[in-house]
Amino acid sequence: MQDSSRTRLPVLRSADTHCPYCALQCGMRLEEDADGTVTAAPRGGGMCKKGWTSPELLDHPDRITTPLLRGRPVSWDEALDHVAARVKAVQAAHGKDAVGVFGGGGLTNEKVYQLGKWTRLALGTKHIDYNGRFCMSSAAAALNRAFGVDRGLPFPAEDLKDAEVVVLVGANPAETMPPFMRFLQNAELIVVDPRRTATAEAAQLHLQTAPGTDLALANGLLHIAIEQGFLDRAYIADHTSGFDEVRQTAAGYWPAFVERITGVSVPDLYAAARLMAGRKTAILTARGSEQHAKGVDTVTAWINLALALGLPGRPSSGYGCLTGQGNGQGGREHGQKADQLPGYRMITDPAAREHVAGVWGVDPETIPGPGVSAVELLRKCGEEVRMLFVLGSNPVVSAPRAARVADRLKDLDCLVSLDFVMSETARLAEVVLPVTQWAEEDGTMTNLEGRVIRRRSLRPAPGEVRSDLWIMSELAARLDAPGAYSTDPEAVFAELGRASAGGKADYSGITYGRMETQSFQWPVPAPDHDGTPRMFTDLRFFTPDGRARFTAVDHRHPAERRDSVYPLYLTTGRILTQYQSGAQTRRIGSLDGEQFLQIHPDTAVRHGIGDGDLVRVTSRRGSYTAPARLSADIRPDTVFSPFHFPGAANANAAVSDVLDPISRMPEFKVCAVKIAPAPGPR
Repeated sequence: MQDSSRTRLPVLRSADTHCPYCALQCGMRLEEDADGTVTAAPRGGGMCKKGWTSPELLDHPDRITTPLLRGRPVSWDEALDHVAARVKAVQAAHGKDAVGVFGGGGLTNEKVYQLGKWTRLALGTKHIDYNGRFCMSSAAAALNRAFGVDRGLPFPAEDLKDAEVVVLVGANPAETMPPFMRFLQNAELIVVDPRRTATAEAAQLHLQTAPGTDLALANGLLHIAIEQGFLDRAYIADHTSGFDEVRQTAAGYWPAFVERITGVSVPDLYAAARLMAGRKTAILTARGSEQHAKGVDTVTAWINLALALGLPGRPSSGYGCLTGQGNGQGGREHGQKADQLPGYRMITDPAAREHVAGVWGVDPETIPGPGVSAVELLRKCGEEVRMLFVLGSNPVVSAPRAARVADRLKDLDCLVSLDFVMSETARLAEVVLPVTQWAEEDGTMTNLEGRVIRRRSLRPAPGEVRSDLWIMSELAARLDAPGAYSTDPEAVFAELGRASAGGKADYSGITYGRMETQSFQWPVPAPDHDGTPRMFTDLRFFTPDGRARFTAVDHRHPAERRDSVYPLYLTTGRILTQYQSGAQTRRIGSLDGEQFLQIHPDTAVRHGIGDGDLVRVTSRRGSYTAPARLSADIRPDTVFSPFHFPGAANANAAVSDVLDPISRMPEFKVCAVKIAPAPGPR
C-alpha cells in the first residue's frame, strides 16, 4: 500500500484487474512504481477497505517463496519428485481413491477446470470437492430444483437500482460487500436477520427471526399473500407447476403460528407481505438462510414466494443468491465439485461423460464417478483418504468442527498445501508449494452475476513461486498421466470452453480476445453471442417443460435445539475488515479486527458477564473464547461471533457439521451453546 508520506514515483507498470476477495469482484487498477510499491484504485465502481489494502500481501514478509518439505526449503524438483513418489506409494498400498483434493472458491476458472481434470485423470481419484460446499451449495440445489439452472443472480446487479423492494434474507452486504449497497439505494429494504446489522439499520423493515426459522417465515408470508389476494394467478397458471401442493402446505402457516416459531410479530408479517405485493420486488438470500441442515428447503420456500408473486423473469424483480467467494459461481461450474464435470454437467450423466472425455482425449470409463462432499471428504482423512492436496483453502479454520478437522489432517500419510502464506492448514502440511497471487497471474473469474471477467497480471511472482497450472503439469508428467495439462491460462480457458459447450454453464463463445473489450454473462454458446445478462425474460425456464417448479417444503427445527444445558443459539458470520478464514486479511495491519462474542445485555447479566469480559462458548463439539461485546442488536436467546479467527478463538470449533441431505451443506448458522466467564486476562 502506498505510503502517503512519500512522493509518488513514476509508474513502472499497470494492470486492469479485479479485487481478489468477494464475489462482487470490483474492478481495480493496479499500479507499480519504480521502487516496487503497488497501489490499487477502483475502476468503474467502488471498493471496500479490503480491496484498497490488497496489494500489501504481494510483498508481505509472510509470503512463501520456495517449496518446503517438512519445513525445510527445497528445490522444485525435490519437492515435486517427493509428492509424486508419495502419490504412487499411497495409491499402490490403498487404491486410487486414497488420494483426495480439496479445492477453493477463489481459484480462477482455469485452475478449477484443470484441477478437476487433473484429479480425475492424473490422480485417477473420485475424491475432489471444495470449500464452496460451505458457501452456496444449498442455493445452487434450490435453483436447479426450481429453475433447472444455477446462476446466483439471473440478472445484472444494476437491475436492482430499479427495484422498488429488495428482501435480504440472511444477508449483510453493508459489511460483507459494501460496494453492493449502491445497487440498493432506491429500494425499500426488508432484512431478515437475528441481528440488527449494519444492513438492517438501513432497512424499512427488520424481521428479527430466531436462527433456523427463515423457512417458516417464507411460508407464513406466502400464507398471507394467498389470504390477501396478492398472488399473480396468471403467472402461476401459465409459467409454473406444482403450486397446489405448496398452497396446501402454506395453509398451515397462519400468522400467529409463524410468530411463535420465528419471533416476528403478526403486524410485521403483514407489513412485509404488503410491501412486496404488486411491486418490483427482488428476494435475495445468502449464507444466513442457506448454511443449515434444511438450507435447500429454506431457499426453496423463498423461491416459492417469488414465483407466487410472479417475480422471476420480470424487470428488476425475481429471486437471486448473493454468492460469497470470489469465484464462488465459476468455482462450482467446471469440475472441482464432487458430482460435476465442466459446464455444470453432472458426472453421472453418460452423455456428459462422453462429451468431456472427448475433449480430454480419453475413454469415458477413465473418468471416475462422483465423490463425496467437502465435510465428508475431510471426515475420511486418515482412513479411506490417506493423502490430501489442499488448494486455496484453509479448512483448519473454515470447516465445521475445526479441531476435529485438524486432527484428521494430522492423521494423513501426507498433506500437500498449495498456498502463498503459511495458513493454519499449511502449517500441518508435509509439503508446501508456493503459488501465485491474483496480481501475478492471468485468468478469469465468474462473479455473483454469472459474469466472466478477466484477471490480468501486473508483475512476475517473486522467488521460486509458480502457478497452480504449472504445478499440475509438472506432477502430471511425473505420474505418467493421460491427457494434456497446459501451463498457459488462455489455452486452458479455450479447452474449458470446448468442454463446457452445450452445458448449462456454456462458456464456449467466450475468448480472451473478446474479453479485452467486454465481459460476458453465461451462457455464451457461440462466438457471435453477446451472453445472457437476464435469464427467463421470456418466462421460460431451464426445465423440460419450460415451467418453473414449486416444491412444497415444511419448517424443521435446527438439528440442535436449546435446552437447560445449552440454553443459547450460536450463529456466525463475517465482519467488515476480515475475509473467510482470515489467512490473508489478518496479516494486514490496517484491517483491524479481533474475535468477539455479541451478546444481549440481559443475557450477559444472567450469566455474570460484563462488557469486554473473556467468555468461553461451549457446544457439544468444542469450545472457543472471545471477549464479550454487549449489544441490544441481537436477540436475547442468541449469541454471535465472526468465523475468521484461528486457535482458541475459532468459532468453527463449536459449530455443527450436520449436513443438508441434498446440498451436503453444514449447519454453520445455528447450534446450541452455553457460555461462562473464562479465566485469565482479556
